[in-house]
Amino acid sequence: MSLTAAFAALALKKHSPEIAAVLAVSAGAAILFSILTKLSPIIGELQYFISSAGVDSAYAEVLIKTIGVCFLSQFTADACRDAGQSSLAVKVELAAKISIVMLSLPLLKNILQVIASLMGQ
Repeated sequence: MSLTAAFAALALKKHSPEIAAVLAVSAGAAILFSILTKLSPIIGELQYFISSAGVDSAYAEVLIKTIGVCFLSQFTADACRDAGQSSLAVKVELAAKISIVMLSLPLLKNILQVIASLMGQ
């Protein structure tokens, strides 16, 4: 599917670059959604490993959300670059980085609390 879409987008690019960009993004989205359906077993295994290690499930939740933000932002940024919007791609990546920092703040708080308790404060 990806090769067919790539060749079709390449052929259309000369005559209709807008349609070629839409085709490329649509094919990328279709591939992404087909991959997302296969992620459930991976997430289940990850949760099993974390629970087996005795780690709080909140950490697994943050890890899974962070991975999701990374994948989706990379896909979006690449689609923006393919459409010739590199400045928009940079802003998508910045928004993703800020989202990851916001997702990790509760973990940072917990780590700082553990450090403070170890130091006797």
